[in-house]
Amino acid sequence: MPDAAQEVRGPLTAAEEAFLRAFARAILTVPRAFDADLLREQRMSLSEYSALMHLSEAPGRRLRMSDLASASALSLSGMTRIVNRLEGQGLVHRERPRGDGRGWNAVLTDAGLERLRQAWPTHLASVRRHVFDHLDDVDVPAFATALQRFAADTQSAPAEPARDPSRAVAAPRRR
Repeated sequence: MPDAAQEVRGPLTAAEEAFLRAFARAILTVPRAFDADLLREQRMSLSEYSALMHLSEAPGRRLRMSDLASASALSLSGMTRIVNRLEGQGLVHRERPRGDGRGWNAVLTDAGLERLRQAWPTHLASVRRHVFDHLDDVDVPAFATALQRFAADTQSAPAEPARDPSRAVAAPRRR
């Protein structure tokens, strides 16, 4: 019996194809727009903002580095570079978790919380301009539920999908 990934229900409709293309473009361009606005107005990247935001929401304003990376959809090494920059600015510091000497916690400082508060209006204006100003006739709660289902489905997917050898494409030859 074929699994869900192998089940083919037919080609996408024109509306489904249009949605898929628009969705794919939005998930690439909207974060870039947020990043550009934050960099221009706050000299802070979206990744830095995201790290500060997640730390501000965490109990005790601290998270394990791996949890912070996961929450920010970054690799651990990518988050380590971001935390290094934020640490250099006094916005975050690292500490060993109590009773566990293997990992590190990132901890938001008072200066980091204040910096997040300074950047928040820029981020809010960017989110409104690039997203919510375009959703006048959209049922936002229903759309949010659909996006949460997308994310939950992809989080449970295997890390590397099985390859169909009949669809293999040869690498181009170098000349």
